[in-house]
This record gives sequence, structure tokens and C-alpha cells, in this order.
Amino acid sequence: MIPLSTGDPLRLGPYRLIGTLGEGGMGKVYFGRDNSGRKAAVKVLRPELAHDQHLAQRFVREARTAQAVTSAGVARVLGAQTEGGRPWIATEFLAGPTLEEAVDAYGPLGEPGLRALAASLARTLQDIHAADLVHRDLKPSNIVLTSRGPRVIDFGIARPEHGLTLTTTGQIPVTPGYGAPEQVLGQRVGPQADVFSLGAVLAYAAGGQRAFNGPHVAAVQYEVVHGEADVSRVPDQLRHLILPCLAKDPAQRPVPAQIALALAPPKSAGKVWRQGPWAEEIARRETTAEHLVSSYSTEVPAQPSRRRMLTALAVGGTVLAAGAGTTAWWLKGGGRDGSGPPPVAVPPAVETPSAAVLAAGDDFAPLWGPVRGAGAKTPAPLPVRDVVILETDKGGLAAHRVTDGKQKWRATGASGSAGFVTVADRLVVGADAEGALQAFIASTGEQAWTTSGITVEKLLAADADTVYVMTKERHLSAVAVATRKVLWSIPTPVRTSYTAPPAAAVGAGRLVLFASDGVVVVLDTASGRKVWGLPNQGTAALAPAIVKDRVYFGGRTLAAHALTDGKKIWSVEPETKVDESGGGWGPPAVRGNELYAVDDGLYRRRASDGTKEWKFYLRGYGDDPRKRPVVQGGTVWIVESGYYGLTAVSADTGDELFPYTFGDKDDGAAYEVSGDGNRLFAAHGGSVVAMPVRA
Repeated sequence: MIPLSTGDPLRLGPYRLIGTLGEGGMGKVYFGRDNSGRKAAVKVLRPELAHDQHLAQRFVREARTAQAVTSAGVARVLGAQTEGGRPWIATEFLAGPTLEEAVDAYGPLGEPGLRALAASLARTLQDIHAADLVHRDLKPSNIVLTSRGPRVIDFGIARPEHGLTLTTTGQIPVTPGYGAPEQVLGQRVGPQADVFSLGAVLAYAAGGQRAFNGPHVAAVQYEVVHGEADVSRVPDQLRHLILPCLAKDPAQRPVPAQIALALAPPKSAGKVWRQGPWAEEIARRETTAEHLVSSYSTEVPAQPSRRRMLTALAVGGTVLAAGAGTTAWWLKGGGRDGSGPPPVAVPPAVETPSAAVLAAGDDFAPLWGPVRGAGAKTPAPLPVRDVVILETDKGGLAAHRVTDGKQKWRATGASGSAGFVTVADRLVVGADAEGALQAFIASTGEQAWTTSGITVEKLLAADADTVYVMTKERHLSAVAVATRKVLWSIPTPVRTSYTAPPAAAVGAGRLVLFASDGVVVVLDTASGRKVWGLPNQGTAALAPAIVKDRVYFGGRTLAAHALTDGKKIWSVEPETKVDESGGGWGPPAVRGNELYAVDDGLYRRRASDGTKEWKFYLRGYGDDPRKRPVVQGGTVWIVESGYYGLTAVSADTGDELFPYTFGDKDDGAAYEVSGDGNRLFAAHGGSVVAMPVRA
């Protein structure tokens, strides 16, 4: 949420407006409260569009549609003005995380929780359909979790059972992977379309991955219409209950009442909203919202206080869910006391411009580059949506456009040798020569903030709220993004040095460190307390891979462990001999149920249980330090050695597709690689290149 700006109303109807939750092409959504303290999300049509009869009618239709549904499973409409003046709708404000955010942070639901979710959503669909409506856009981001259970939001494209829903451009709105086949094909839809969407939502909640996937939107929609749902990660006892919802023929899908009965939860299932990590996240966000409301009186001030808003937002180090993915952040300028330059608005993360994938037989020519100007020892390129970040040959940071390699911005004050991380794809954070953290808006390069009082030697990792660093005093410190304050600082719990820092990964409340001597330590991100560890996982620092509730390691074994408590799920011994000179598994890359790692060859194994699926024999692996494979589209790129360079391998079959080297094979320079948006980014000897992938 961001403060009100010039031109924003201070009050709409009975609601005192506190801040902006989000905005789009049609209007804005404000966070407000009435005189009794009741919170509301107030949606208002943009003033320049209020005279557009078509858009005004659409806005009014949304208000009336939402008011027609009387169900405990939706965000209730509290009031609306649809005639005269500026149209607005006030709905119940829900502060909890969306289902998408919760699964992404804490992994899939267990069976009791999944049944509780399914039964509640099925009953809500019954209520929506009883009002002669079809929601038409049920998806994880439109389901908000509260302490009383899941609630369905956004009736922007809901319509009566008859007729098509068209956007202003005449297109049929459908979320790829969740809209039913008949929606994708532009046919008339009925309640059965919502049942298909419910099946896709439940498959995601139970397995942690979408039932329909593809390298681009058209491929996903093709799978919805013609392909089979991927429910391989859905537990067996739930799979046969979810699959009927995903039938291609609407007539073959069950009705919501049947779903609620078949997936009836045990009596204790409702505690998922009151106990455990999901419940803790719900409670944290709801508490933050209450604090924000209580910090404001019901009187309308002459001018809203931006500093007051910033202070309220800093409590708990969180951002309210309703604006988390779609609006700007506001950060105080200057030092810790908030003095200095005015606040900086951090805009939403921009879209990632995906590259076209190659068809069979197409040449693997570089998309762009090699481009000179990268540091000879730059860390791996860091893709951040529309730019890729590199250390420059002058020691600073530079952002190159992912589409053509041209430099978009440069930060000369940051030292690339300290490393750099991204915060939610919105900020790029590095450190200067003195050890002060410096944050830049990823899309523009504008400096957002800098710190004082901490001397950073290496940046290790970052999540949405915190940057984790190693200091020159050999302390591991957690620095809050919202306030730049050190949340905790402990003596570094693993072996470390400037030249050999630990590899790190962070997710779901855990910071995982893999040290150069093979020791693994896992810490609680809130306190820095050690939760569990492994004493002898490898002989070098190898980057862990965190996916949902699991962490995957290379080293003496290729292994999967439960992230929360370290319980081993599976492990595979290497074919190569492990000693101080090397050997063993390299760092794994995980995508869905696919895991790729190098031992005596490149292997693809199932992430769920470690089962081998194929092996690609390498030509010369071993000269270069081991790099994580890069998986994009239907291609896996690997670094074989300084001499042989890069090799593209088919992700499906393990067959070699294309080798690539930077000119002189004997220059001795290392390769650093990463990938995003159907591109491989490779840095070598002061140059960087973007390579394509095959579908």
C-alpha cells in the first residue's frame, strides 16, 4: 500500500481513505475505514473514464453482480454508489495472503487442509451459481485466506450464465491454466467452467504446481484444450477426486455439491486457518492491518501525512496483501532516522519480456552479444525481469536490457565484487567499497536507499522483506528492506572468507548456508536461530535449491530434505569419487518435478523421489568450478569446462542440441551462467551473451 497522492479523494461516501492498494486501467482501489473503524477496500472508476458510458456500465454491473452474491465465502459488498458523481464500490477488506502467496511461501496443503479448502470453495461456488452467476476467473490469486477460511474475491468479469464476457478490446478474458476449455475457445460458459477452475486451483494447492504448463501463454492454452492435466505431485488419495473437475467436456464435470461431499474434511481440518505457518502468516497480516487503521483517527486531515503512513507500514516489516504484487512500495529516504531526501516510490516489478523459443531445426545463434564491458570475475548474471545485472569492468554494477543487451543503467558507486541480490524483482541491492548497502530500482536504476552503520563484505541472499549479508567483522546479519535496520546479527555460523563465502538460499522462513568445508546450517529467518544442519554434505560451497517446503543439495550425495526440520526425504550416491580435490554432485536445478544435476554426467531425476530419468555424458567437465544447470523452456544449458564451454541439452530426452564457446577455447576464463524468460545469460572473460532455448 502507498500513501494518497495529489488528486486522490480523502473520502468516498462514509469511508475515510488511508492509502492506495492498487490501480489499473479502469480505476483505483483504496484502503479505507468508516466511523466505526470497519475496514474496506474501496474501488473507484477513474475520473477521466466516468463519462465513458460503456466502462461506467461495466463498473455498475460489477457492483450489482457482487451485491447479488450473499455468501460467507466471498468478500462482502459493504456499500456502493453507481449513480451520480464518481461510481465506487466498497467491499470487505481481507488482509490475509492469497492462496498463491501461501503455497509459494509454505508449500502445498496436506490432505486435511486441502479438503477444508475444497469444501469451502465448493460451497461458495454453490452460492455464486445460486445467484445465477458464473465467476469465470477463479484462481489462486483471487482466493484470500483468512482466519475464518478462504474467501473468493474479484467479480470483475462475473456474468449471468447466458452471454459472453468481452473486454473493451473484444477479447475473452481467461487466466491461462485456470480458465476452462470452453472459455479458451470463446464459447458460452456455464457453472461448469467454474468447476474446471476449481479443479485447477485444487491441483495447485495439493501439488504446488500448475496442472497445465507451457513455455508461453499459447502453449498453456493448448494444453488446457487438448492436453492432459499434470497432477503427478497431487497425493494419490486426492488425485481421483480432482481429475473429474478437469474433464474437457463440461457435462462430465461434477457439480459443486458433489465436490463438497466427496472432499468433506475431517472435523479438525479447519485448524489449518488457525494453527501452523499458514495461520501465523494470516494473523501477522491481519494484525498489521488493525494497527494501520488504529493509527488513524476518523477525522479527515487537511493533508495526509506521508511520514505517518510510512511509519505504519514499517510495523511488522510487511506489506498488506491487497497491494503486495501490484502496487508501489514507499521507502523512507536518508538515514535510519528518516532524515535526508524525500521518500522513494518503488514501482511494481515490470513484466518479463520472454524470448521466442526455437523450433526443431532452428539454429542456436546468440539472441545478442557477446557484449563487452562485464567484469572478468563478475558473479553470475542476475536476471531481474527486463534487465540482467552484471559487475562492470570498472567495478560497479550495470543493467543490460534482456531483449538486446544494451546497457539501460549503471551504478558506479556499488562494488560488484561484494555480490548483488534482488528483492522481489523490484530492487537490486549491492554494497559500496565501504560496506554500505545500496539499493536501486531494478527497472530504472534510480537509487532507493543506502545504509550506514554496517560494513558488508558479501551479500548472500534476499527474500521479500530482508537482505542477508556477511559483514567484514565476520557476522551474519539480516537487514530489513522497509527500515534498513539490522533485525539480528550473529557470529557467522559456518566457515567463511572474502574469497570463499558460503553459498546461500532463502525461502519459507529458512536461510540455508552451504559452507566451503561442506557444512550446512539452516537458520530461522526471523531470529537467526539455528534450526538444523548437516555436518559433512560436501567439500565445496554448492548452492542449495529451495522449492516450496523442500531443500535440495549436491555434494557427497544428491539429496532432498524437509526445509522446516531437515528430515531426509531421499538421497542418491555419486558415481565419482569425493575427496578434497573434487568429485560428487554439483548444485541441483529444480523445475516442477524435474531435477538436473551433474556428477559423471548431467542427470535428470524426479524431484519427488530422486528416480533417474536420463543421463547425458559430458565431454570435458571438471576444469571449471561446478555451475548449476540452467533450465529454460525445453532446454538445459550446462557449463562443461573452460575448454568445451557451454552445451544445450534437450530437457525431455537428454540429447545434445548445441555447443557454444566464446572464441578462444584456451583463454582460461570461467563461465558464469543464469537464465530467465526463455534465455540463457552467460558471462565469460569480460563479455556477456544471451542464448536461445528450444521448446
